[in-house]
Amino acid sequence: MSGTSFQCFLVAKDNAGNVQSQITLRSTTDLPPGDLLIRVQQSSLNYKDALAASGHSGVAKCLPHVPGIDAIGTVLESDSEDWAKGDEVLVTGYGLGSDCWGGWSELIRVPASWAVRLPDELSPHEAMTLGTAGFTAAQCVASLQHHGIQPDAGEVLVTGASGGVGCLALSILAQLGYRVVAVSGKPAAHELLRQLGATRILDREEVNDSSSKPLLPSRWSGAVDTIGGNTLNTILRSLQHRGCVAACGLVGGVNLETSVYPFLLRGVTLDGIDSAACPRRERLEIWKRLAGDWKPQHLDLLTNAISLRDIGPRIEAMLEGNLTGRTVVDLPGC
Repeated sequence: MSGTSFQCFLVAKDNAGNVQSQITLRSTTDLPPGDLLIRVQQSSLNYKDALAASGHSGVAKCLPHVPGIDAIGTVLESDSEDWAKGDEVLVTGYGLGSDCWGGWSELIRVPASWAVRLPDELSPHEAMTLGTAGFTAAQCVASLQHHGIQPDAGEVLVTGASGGVGCLALSILAQLGYRVVAVSGKPAAHELLRQLGATRILDREEVNDSSSKPLLPSRWSGAVDTIGGNTLNTILRSLQHRGCVAACGLVGGVNLETSVYPFLLRGVTLDGIDSAACPRRERLEIWKRLAGDWKPQHLDLLTNAISLRDIGPRIEAMLEGNLTGRTVVDLPGC
């Protein structure tokens, strides 16, 4: 299919150096090298995609660029013995939508090692509702379990609970029997958080202690933190003995100012979650769990499906912190 044209959401600079984005036609000769050519059925909107759509150099390292760190579709061409034409595959993480052109495109080309076979228990729509957000949330839950945080140990905190990772982490933890305290600055999302299983809801300022105290009263057996910055600092100082926080976000800041006291006096663990480069064996296990007993029961409550042509307002809302849940992006015909 060399030279075949396809539609995509392209981010580029105009002659004046201004970042512009539009749906346009490109050729398969513009795609990066790879073993698989995939016709994309759906993608999703993540914070990283919103940054890429704005031309953020930390994500879109080279313009022109196509965002989309998630994609699901059908193999059109394969140079790999592991995949055949017609196979239904999903791709999340690795360099998709950052190092190379991503899933906001009718066609993508990727290495065979990036592809995961769509589990029979998941529909394409469900897989993209989960996407990188669900994959990251599941890694966070697995981290808490690995570090011995059991449902009877006490309350587990989830920050940024109205966002994609937060909603899905909350849902999975509640299904597994944990008592989950959700943190959200969006009162309009509180009813949704209760439906997902939150036992209590806190305002974000209640987990943002600016004092210089090295330790705060023990409150949480574990936490999933999607915020970072001083919120993460506050959580570390508030964990119970041998507590653990799985950290996967930075919207609250990239710097962490804390002391060694939580680690030395309470033996807490700070576990970083790196979903993009997750090893393949672990990646396959996480998707197996997400298709099994970790599959959130309320995916329909979390999802808004839109056409790629309607994504502009959603990008702005995400960058302004005004989106709740997950946005699935339909690609056929763009």
